[in-house]
Amino acid sequence: MTADDERRKDQEAKTPARPSTGGALLWTAMSIPLPGIAHLRMRRRLAGALILLVYLSGIVALFWWGHRVGLIEPAALTTVASMAVSSRWLLTAMGVVFTVTVLWLAVVVHSWAITRPRGASFLRRFTGGFAVLCLCLPLAVPSALALHAGYTTYETLNDIFGAPDNPDLPPHDAADPWNGADRINVLLLGADADAERYGTRTDTMMVASIDTATGDSVLVGLPRNMENAQFPEDTELAERYPEPMGFDLLLNDIYQAVADNPGELAINPTVGDPAADTLKTVIGHNLDLDIKYYAMVDMMGFRDLIDAVGGVEIYIEEAIPYGVHGDQLEPGRQTLNGHDALWYGRSRIGTDDYGRMGRQGCLLKYVAEQIEPSTLLTSYRDLAGATQRTLSTDIPQSKVPAFLELGDVLTADGSMSTLQLSPPQVSTANPDWEEIQELVAEALRAGAKEDDELPEKPTEGPSDSPSGDGNQEAEVEEELEEDERTEWQEYTGLDEPSPADPGRQVGTEPTDLGALCP
Repeated sequence: MTADDERRKDQEAKTPARPSTGGALLWTAMSIPLPGIAHLRMRRRLAGALILLVYLSGIVALFWWGHRVGLIEPAALTTVASMAVSSRWLLTAMGVVFTVTVLWLAVVVHSWAITRPRGASFLRRFTGGFAVLCLCLPLAVPSALALHAGYTTYETLNDIFGAPDNPDLPPHDAADPWNGADRINVLLLGADADAERYGTRTDTMMVASIDTATGDSVLVGLPRNMENAQFPEDTELAERYPEPMGFDLLLNDIYQAVADNPGELAINPTVGDPAADTLKTVIGHNLDLDIKYYAMVDMMGFRDLIDAVGGVEIYIEEAIPYGVHGDQLEPGRQTLNGHDALWYGRSRIGTDDYGRMGRQGCLLKYVAEQIEPSTLLTSYRDLAGATQRTLSTDIPQSKVPAFLELGDVLTADGSMSTLQLSPPQVSTANPDWEEIQELVAEALRAGAKEDDELPEKPTEGPSDSPSGDGNQEAEVEEELEEDERTEWQEYTGLDEPSPADPGRQVGTEPTDLGALCP
């Protein structure tokens, strides 16, 4: 007997007998929750111990990392959502998932290779291989879905939030994303394009001014029919539409006017959407606000966004007619789909532009209160498609996690109030922009109030005088009634003390949306 034969016999004596096909499949299946166990069974101690050690170390590291970043805290979903909107985090996570999955699957397949019986028939080998393939699916399918979700989110983020950081602002600091600012102002636009008319009108224009510490927000609503807009000095718009008359069309026409000739009229023609960027600057100039960003959604695509998150629950006090076929939204508490939510915010039948503005503010409030981070994560596919089609913004991707965290603070502890720049508090035909700037500044100083009740005016009259002429008493009562008439009654001449439209504000102070919206 040669030396090689002796060494081979010694090796065979040390190698345990391979199990049957069923046993090999059992050990292969056990290597999914405990990678390396099959290697230890076959006395490949070094490889098995190394695989098992790496696996257990990975679990410990995952729990440590999750604790460090707050994934086991009550706000874990917000943390995950914030990380999910970071391209760097997404790419890193996708790389880790892909690498771990490939290595894990390789261990499972190798576990079968070292435990399967030798000399088995073709049928047994085929059956065993198919069974191993089925065992790999619980690892491969979730990983493939996670990679698909990551890629979809990454693509959506780059399409929507592809704007670079403003070079005129300090570099982004995750510890202080707002650079010490007390408030951050964002222009919210609803674009109302129609196949039957040319161009796009921004019929919905609101400035959301958000307290960066508390999340308290004031929505400043601008009517679409506001006239005589003023433009910043040293711009082509200011030269073409000089003061005092300013722009000779409505406020919602500025976007299309710039879009028709961005090379000449846009304040910054090199940005992604020069018309929206110019409108942001113009509205900020007229309100004396530093508006950092804008977000514009196509109103017809808004329904896709609402459908993607499963609808929005709204209480309707009175039926709201809409459309040309006599349809209406019925009273009561109900969950509106995208189509009905769109008409809740758009209908003007039986009301006016300002009543519609009020409902739009309420709609924003309902969405902010009801959309949870878990919904964003579970509806990523529908949301990604809807947002890519309908949303445009100049918010850089680096700021998106900070906005998510700020939205979470608003939902948990903040308040939402509104200031509508509409009659009777302002004139839309001939607005006094200095007075409007004072109203906005006071609204931001005052913040949200619990109600919008007007102060009761003191009534004067003889309390202890003897009764006199009946006509005189009637005149006094009539004078008192006139003194007690509300601002809404004075403006409209109606008997109702306040408007029936939900969210319709009267008065110059910011009004809590919770008090206005049913």
